[in-house]
Amino acid sequence: MTKRPPSSTKPSKGSAPQVGAGQRPVEGDDKVNLPSERASDSDVAAFIEKMKTMAPVTADGRGRLIFAMDATMSRAPTWDMALQLQGDMFHAVKQVGGLDVQLVYFRGMGECRASKWVSDPDALARLMTSVACQGGLTQIGKVLKHAIDESGGRKVNALVFVGDCMEEDIDQLCAHAGELALLGVPVFLFQEGEDARAQRAFRELARLTNGAFCRFDRGSARQLRELLTAVAVYAAGGHKALLALSGKREGAGARRLLTQLKPPGR
Repeated sequence: MTKRPPSSTKPSKGSAPQVGAGQRPVEGDDKVNLPSERASDSDVAAFIEKMKTMAPVTADGRGRLIFAMDATMSRAPTWDMALQLQGDMFHAVKQVGGLDVQLVYFRGMGECRASKWVSDPDALARLMTSVACQGGLTQIGKVLKHAIDESGGRKVNALVFVGDCMEEDIDQLCAHAGELALLGVPVFLFQEGEDARAQRAFRELARLTNGAFCRFDRGSARQLRELLTAVAVYAAGGHKALLALSGKREGAGARRLLTQLKPPGR
């Protein structure tokens, strides 16, 4: 799945809110090629296994999670589905509290925006629904550099990225990933579709940052929702929060994590 340069693509219907209140441009850098595999239970199993090594937020403050998404035109066919899944994730976190989230997205001709840090998931869900896809190339490097900058002021507990392609210099992205690793910021990458170049790059970024990679498609949408929710809840409240979520109807992802995570003190 390849994208066309932004100059040959028209903006989508109902596109692009201006940078107004709560949004700001993200500075950064700007290409690549790279082989595949189908979305499978092995990806999810590997993702859950990786979650065993993640420490929950300590009692000295709220967790902070950067949620970044590719809003270029190739994602338009499943954009509404993705927004719903991501919105569900934040609504579940609202019941736990203790997590501040920042939304970052890129699209179009070099546009990359970051919201303010918000503690109200409903506000973030509303902001996400105001974003529409526009043609352009990926800007993952800007997202990684932004996470590095944010971590310089105050600890960022995790970076989540949802995308389908990668059109940048892989070595430069890996250099940024190395900086995030030194800062202790794991990157969790969720790939939509089957682009082999993106898969290879995303796996490497996850490996370098001690994060995790998982693929999804229309058939695994529910699974993605559950895993996103479990990651966010665990980042916010640790084992107790996961235990509480597991008792709810939407807690399948939490139940899967609990089968792998050791209770505190053991």
